[in-house]
Amino acid sequence: MVLTEERAAAVKAAAPPGRRSRRDWLWGYGLIAPMALGLAVFYLWPIVQTLYLSFTESGVFGGQTWVGLDNFIALLGDEEMAGALRNTLLYSVLVLVGVPLSIVIAALLNVPGLRGLGFYRTLYFLPVVTMPAAVGLTWRYLYNGDFGPINYLLGLVGIDGPYWVSDPEFAIYAVAVVGIWTSLGYNAVLFLAGLQGIPKHYYEAASIDGAGRVRQFFRITLPLLTPTTFFVVVITLINTLQVFDLVYLMIDTKSPALAGSRTMVYLFYEQGFVQNSRGYAAAIAVVLLALILMLTAVQFRLQRRWVHYE
Repeated sequence: MVLTEERAAAVKAAAPPGRRSRRDWLWGYGLIAPMALGLAVFYLWPIVQTLYLSFTESGVFGGQTWVGLDNFIALLGDEEMAGALRNTLLYSVLVLVGVPLSIVIAALLNVPGLRGLGFYRTLYFLPVVTMPAAVGLTWRYLYNGDFGPINYLLGLVGIDGPYWVSDPEFAIYAVAVVGIWTSLGYNAVLFLAGLQGIPKHYYEAASIDGAGRVRQFFRITLPLLTPTTFFVVVITLINTLQVFDLVYLMIDTKSPALAGSRTMVYLFYEQGFVQNSRGYAAAIAVVLLALILMLTAVQFRLQRRWVHYE
Protein backbone atom coordinates (compact mmCIF):
# COMPACT_ATOMS: atom_id res chain seq x y z
CA MET A 1 0.00 0.00 0.00
CA VAL A 2 2.83 2.36 0.85
CA LEU A 3 4.58 1.64 -2.42
CA THR A 4 1.34 2.15 -4.33
CA GLU A 5 0.72 5.55 -2.74
CA GLU A 6 4.31 6.66 -3.36
CA ARG A 7 4.07 5.56 -6.96
CA ALA A 8 0.74 7.34 -7.38
CA ALA A 9 2.24 10.54 -6.00
CA ALA A 10 5.21 10.21 -8.36
CA VAL A 11 2.93 9.64 -11.34
CA LYS A 12 0.80 12.62 -10.33
CA ALA A 13 3.88 14.84 -10.00
CA ALA A 14 5.18 13.71 -13.40
CA ALA A 15 1.81 14.14 -15.11
CA PRO A 16 1.29 17.05 -17.50
CA PRO A 17 0.15 20.11 -15.55
CA GLY A 18 -2.48 21.05 -18.12
CA ARG A 19 -5.64 20.62 -16.06
CA ARG A 20 -4.04 21.90 -12.86
CA SER A 21 -2.63 24.95 -14.64
CA ARG A 22 -5.99 25.80 -16.17
CA ARG A 23 -7.58 25.57 -12.75
CA ASP A 24 -4.94 27.86 -11.27
CA TRP A 25 -5.47 30.34 -14.11
CA LEU A 26 -9.21 30.31 -13.51
CA TRP A 27 -8.70 30.95 -9.80
CA GLY A 28 -6.33 33.80 -10.61
CA TYR A 29 -8.72 35.39 -13.09
CA GLY A 30 -11.56 34.96 -10.64
CA LEU A 31 -9.66 36.79 -7.90
CA ILE A 32 -8.71 39.77 -10.07
CA ALA A 33 -12.07 39.92 -11.88
CA PRO A 34 -13.77 42.37 -9.44
CA MET A 35 -10.86 44.81 -9.56
CA ALA A 36 -10.46 44.43 -13.33
CA LEU A 37 -14.18 44.97 -13.85
CA GLY A 38 -14.18 48.10 -11.73
CA LEU A 39 -11.10 49.41 -13.54
CA ALA A 40 -12.68 48.78 -16.92
CA VAL A 41 -16.06 50.31 -16.04
CA PHE A 42 -14.93 53.35 -14.07
CA TYR A 43 -11.57 54.15 -15.71
CA LEU A 44 -10.94 52.55 -19.10
CA TRP A 45 -14.42 52.99 -20.56
CA PRO A 46 -14.67 56.70 -19.57
CA ILE A 47 -11.28 57.29 -21.23
CA VAL A 48 -12.46 55.65 -24.44
CA GLN A 49 -15.75 57.54 -24.32
CA THR A 50 -14.01 60.86 -23.68
CA LEU A 51 -11.62 60.21 -26.57
CA TYR A 52 -14.60 59.58 -28.87
CA LEU A 53 -16.46 62.68 -27.65
CA SER A 54 -13.40 64.83 -28.33
CA PHE A 55 -13.97 64.28 -32.05
CA THR A 56 -17.64 65.24 -31.89
CA GLU A 57 -19.82 68.26 -31.31
CA SER A 58 -22.82 68.11 -28.99
CA GLY A 59 -26.19 69.26 -30.20
CA VAL A 60 -28.46 71.62 -28.31
CA PHE A 61 -30.97 68.85 -27.61
CA GLY A 62 -28.43 66.06 -27.25
CA GLY A 63 -26.66 63.82 -29.69
CA GLN A 64 -23.20 64.15 -31.20
CA THR A 65 -21.97 65.10 -34.63
CA TRP A 66 -18.57 63.90 -35.87
CA VAL A 67 -16.29 66.90 -36.48
CA GLY A 68 -12.89 65.23 -36.60
CA LEU A 69 -10.01 67.37 -35.36
CA ASP A 70 -12.00 70.61 -35.27
CA ASN A 71 -12.09 70.74 -31.46
CA PHE A 72 -8.33 70.31 -31.17
CA ILE A 73 -7.70 72.90 -33.90
CA ALA A 74 -9.96 75.33 -32.04
CA LEU A 75 -7.99 74.71 -28.84
CA LEU A 76 -4.79 75.89 -30.54
CA GLY A 77 -6.22 79.37 -31.03
CA ASP A 78 -8.22 79.56 -27.80
CA GLU A 79 -6.81 82.25 -25.50
CA GLU A 80 -8.71 80.83 -22.53
CA MET A 81 -7.09 77.45 -23.12
CA ALA A 82 -3.65 79.05 -23.32
CA GLY A 83 -4.30 80.94 -20.09
CA ALA A 84 -5.64 77.84 -18.35
CA LEU A 85 -2.57 75.84 -19.40
CA ARG A 86 -0.28 78.59 -18.14
CA ASN A 87 -2.14 78.84 -14.82
CA THR A 88 -2.12 75.07 -14.36
CA LEU A 89 1.62 74.79 -14.94
CA LEU A 90 2.32 77.77 -12.66
CA TYR A 91 0.19 76.27 -9.89
CA SER A 92 1.96 72.91 -10.26
CA VAL A 93 5.41 74.53 -9.99
CA LEU A 94 4.36 76.54 -6.94
CA VAL A 95 2.95 73.51 -5.12
CA LEU A 96 6.09 71.50 -5.91
CA VAL A 97 7.95 74.03 -3.77
CA GLY A 98 6.26 72.35 -0.82
CA VAL A 99 8.09 69.07 -1.46
CA PRO A 100 11.40 70.25 0.10
CA LEU A 101 9.39 71.70 2.97
CA SER A 102 7.77 68.29 3.49
CA ILE A 103 11.22 66.70 3.67
CA VAL A 104 12.29 69.15 6.37
CA ILE A 105 9.09 68.54 8.36
CA ALA A 106 9.50 64.76 8.08
CA ALA A 107 13.13 65.02 9.22
CA LEU A 108 12.08 67.06 12.25
CA LEU A 109 9.32 64.60 13.10
CA ASN A 110 11.84 61.78 12.85
CA VAL A 111 14.09 63.21 15.56
CA PRO A 112 14.40 60.64 18.39
CA GLY A 113 12.87 61.71 21.69
CA LEU A 114 10.81 64.57 20.27
CA ARG A 115 8.12 65.56 22.76
CA GLY A 116 4.56 65.74 21.46
CA LEU A 117 5.41 63.71 18.36
CA GLY A 118 1.89 62.28 18.04
CA PHE A 119 0.35 65.74 18.33
CA TYR A 120 2.57 67.20 15.59
CA ARG A 121 1.92 64.29 13.25
CA THR A 122 -1.82 64.69 13.74
CA LEU A 123 -1.58 68.45 13.26
CA TYR A 124 0.23 68.16 9.92
CA PHE A 125 -1.96 65.32 8.64
CA LEU A 126 -5.25 66.98 9.62
CA PRO A 127 -5.63 68.93 6.32
CA VAL A 128 -5.39 65.64 4.39
CA VAL A 129 -8.51 64.20 6.00
CA THR A 130 -10.44 67.50 5.92
CA MET A 131 -13.06 67.85 3.21
CA PRO A 132 -11.85 70.02 0.29
CA ALA A 133 -15.04 72.10 0.48
CA ALA A 134 -14.32 72.97 4.12
CA VAL A 135 -10.71 73.79 3.29
CA GLY A 136 -11.62 76.03 0.36
CA LEU A 137 -14.36 77.95 2.15
CA THR A 138 -12.27 78.41 5.29
CA TRP A 139 -9.33 79.81 3.37
CA ARG A 140 -11.63 82.01 1.33
CA TYR A 141 -12.77 83.57 4.59
CA LEU A 142 -9.17 83.91 5.81
CA TYR A 143 -8.20 85.62 2.54
CA ASN A 144 -11.13 88.05 2.59
CA GLY A 145 -9.78 91.51 1.82
CA ASP A 146 -12.27 93.43 3.98
CA PHE A 147 -12.66 91.43 7.20
CA GLY A 148 -10.36 88.44 6.80
CA PRO A 149 -8.07 87.53 9.72
CA ILE A 150 -4.94 87.62 7.53
CA ASN A 151 -5.43 91.25 6.51
CA TYR A 152 -6.44 92.11 10.07
CA LEU A 153 -3.14 90.76 11.41
CA LEU A 154 -1.23 92.54 8.65
CA GLY A 155 -3.02 95.75 9.56
CA LEU A 156 -1.77 95.48 13.14
CA VAL A 157 1.79 95.91 11.86
CA GLY A 158 0.90 98.65 9.39
CA ILE A 159 0.63 96.53 6.24
CA ASP A 160 -2.35 97.06 3.94
CA GLY A 161 -3.18 93.56 2.75
CA PRO A 162 -4.51 93.02 -0.78
CA TYR A 163 -7.71 91.33 -1.88
CA TRP A 164 -6.02 87.95 -2.10
CA VAL A 165 -8.55 85.95 -4.10
CA SER A 166 -9.99 88.90 -6.03
CA ASP A 167 -6.76 90.43 -7.30
CA PRO A 168 -5.49 88.82 -10.54
CA GLU A 169 -1.90 89.32 -9.37
CA PHE A 170 -2.31 87.37 -6.13
CA ALA A 171 -5.13 84.86 -6.71
CA ILE A 172 -3.16 81.96 -8.19
CA TYR A 173 -0.45 82.35 -5.55
CA ALA A 174 -3.04 82.42 -2.76
CA VAL A 175 -4.59 79.20 -4.10
CA ALA A 176 -1.12 77.63 -4.40
CA VAL A 177 -0.41 78.36 -0.73
CA VAL A 178 -3.53 76.39 0.18
CA GLY A 179 -2.41 73.61 -2.17
CA ILE A 180 0.94 73.43 -0.40
CA TRP A 181 -0.75 73.44 3.01
CA THR A 182 -3.08 70.58 2.11
CA SER A 183 -0.29 68.43 0.65
CA LEU A 184 2.28 68.87 3.42
CA GLY A 185 0.85 66.23 5.74
CA TYR A 186 0.48 63.48 3.13
CA ASN A 187 3.94 64.11 1.68
CA ALA A 188 5.49 64.30 5.16
CA VAL A 189 4.04 60.87 6.03
CA LEU A 190 5.59 59.39 2.88
CA PHE A 191 8.94 60.98 3.61
CA LEU A 192 8.74 59.86 7.22
CA ALA A 193 8.30 56.27 6.03
CA GLY A 194 11.29 56.72 3.73
CA LEU A 195 13.40 58.11 6.54
CA GLN A 196 12.60 55.21 8.82
CA GLY A 197 13.73 52.83 6.09
CA ILE A 198 17.27 54.25 5.99
CA PRO A 199 19.69 51.95 7.90
CA LYS A 200 20.90 53.53 11.15
CA HIS A 201 24.46 52.28 10.73
CA TYR A 202 25.05 54.87 7.99
CA TYR A 203 24.53 57.64 10.51
CA GLU A 204 26.61 55.85 13.13
CA ALA A 205 29.53 55.52 10.71
CA ALA A 206 29.17 59.18 9.71
CA SER A 207 29.17 60.25 13.36
CA ILE A 208 32.36 58.29 13.97
CA ASP A 209 33.94 60.09 11.01
CA GLY A 210 32.96 63.42 12.56
CA ALA A 211 30.03 64.37 10.31
CA GLY A 212 27.46 66.60 11.97
CA ARG A 213 23.67 66.51 11.64
CA VAL A 214 23.56 68.93 8.70
CA ARG A 215 26.26 67.09 6.78
CA GLN A 216 24.55 63.76 7.44
CA PHE A 217 21.28 65.19 6.14
CA PHE A 218 22.76 66.29 2.83
CA ARG A 219 25.19 63.39 2.38
CA ILE A 220 23.08 60.47 3.62
CA THR A 221 19.42 61.39 4.09
CA LEU A 222 18.74 63.21 0.83
CA PRO A 223 20.51 60.71 -1.48
CA LEU A 224 18.85 57.70 0.16
CA LEU A 225 15.50 59.50 0.15
CA THR A 226 15.50 60.08 -3.62
CA PRO A 227 13.16 57.12 -4.42
CA THR A 228 10.54 58.56 -2.07
CA THR A 229 11.17 62.05 -3.42
CA PHE A 230 10.64 60.81 -6.97
CA PHE A 231 7.35 59.16 -6.02
CA VAL A 232 6.13 62.26 -4.18
CA VAL A 233 7.05 64.56 -7.08
CA VAL A 234 5.23 62.35 -9.60
CA ILE A 235 2.08 62.06 -7.46
CA THR A 236 2.10 65.77 -6.56
CA LEU A 237 2.48 66.85 -10.17
CA ILE A 238 -0.37 64.59 -11.31
CA ASN A 239 -2.63 65.95 -8.57
CA THR A 240 -1.77 69.60 -9.19
CA LEU A 241 -2.39 69.32 -12.93
CA GLN A 242 -5.95 68.25 -12.08
CA VAL A 243 -6.68 70.99 -9.54
CA PHE A 244 -10.26 72.22 -9.61
CA ASP A 245 -11.94 72.27 -6.20
CA LEU A 246 -9.77 74.97 -4.62
CA VAL A 247 -10.18 77.33 -7.57
CA TYR A 248 -13.91 76.66 -7.78
CA LEU A 249 -14.46 77.28 -4.07
CA MET A 250 -12.09 80.19 -3.51
CA ILE A 251 -12.51 82.24 -6.70
CA ASP A 252 -15.91 83.71 -7.46
CA THR A 253 -17.25 83.11 -10.98
CA LYS A 254 -17.59 86.87 -11.53
CA SER A 255 -14.25 87.74 -9.95
CA PRO A 256 -11.72 89.58 -12.12
CA ALA A 257 -9.13 87.13 -10.79
CA LEU A 258 -10.79 84.13 -12.44
CA ALA A 259 -8.97 84.61 -15.75
CA GLY A 260 -5.64 84.56 -13.92
CA SER A 261 -6.46 81.48 -11.88
CA ARG A 262 -8.62 79.36 -14.22
CA THR A 263 -7.07 75.90 -14.60
CA MET A 264 -7.56 73.32 -17.34
CA VAL A 265 -10.00 71.27 -15.28
CA TYR A 266 -11.93 74.42 -14.42
CA LEU A 267 -12.12 75.28 -18.13
CA PHE A 268 -13.26 71.70 -18.78
CA TYR A 269 -16.03 72.22 -16.21
CA GLU A 270 -17.12 75.50 -17.79
CA GLN A 271 -17.25 74.09 -21.30
CA GLY A 272 -18.83 70.77 -20.42
CA PHE A 273 -21.29 71.63 -17.64
CA VAL A 274 -21.99 75.35 -18.01
CA GLN A 275 -21.90 75.88 -21.77
CA ASN A 276 -22.84 72.25 -22.56
CA SER A 277 -20.05 71.97 -25.15
CA ARG A 278 -19.19 68.38 -24.33
CA GLY A 279 -17.06 67.68 -27.37
CA TYR A 280 -14.86 70.71 -26.72
CA ALA A 281 -14.64 69.82 -23.02
CA ALA A 282 -13.65 66.26 -23.93
CA ALA A 283 -10.87 67.65 -26.14
CA ILE A 284 -9.57 69.64 -23.16
CA ALA A 285 -9.60 66.46 -21.05
CA VAL A 286 -7.67 64.56 -23.75
CA VAL A 287 -5.05 67.32 -23.93
CA LEU A 288 -4.73 67.26 -20.14
CA LEU A 289 -4.33 63.47 -20.17
CA ALA A 290 -1.64 63.75 -22.84
CA LEU A 291 0.13 66.44 -20.81
CA ILE A 292 0.11 64.29 -17.66
CA LEU A 293 1.41 61.26 -19.56
CA MET A 294 4.15 63.31 -21.22
CA LEU A 295 5.37 64.96 -18.01
CA THR A 296 5.25 61.64 -16.15
CA ALA A 297 7.27 59.95 -18.91
CA VAL A 298 9.84 62.75 -18.77
CA GLN A 299 10.16 62.32 -15.02
CA PHE A 300 10.68 58.57 -15.36
CA ARG A 301 13.30 59.28 -17.99
CA LEU A 302 15.16 61.81 -15.86
CA GLN A 303 14.96 59.80 -12.64
CA ARG A 304 17.80 57.59 -13.86
CA ARG A 305 20.17 60.51 -13.31
CA TRP A 306 19.29 61.47 -9.75
CA VAL A 307 17.35 58.63 -8.08
CA HIS A 308 19.47 56.13 -6.15
CA TYR A 309 17.89 52.78 -5.31
CA GLU A 310 20.95 51.30 -3.62
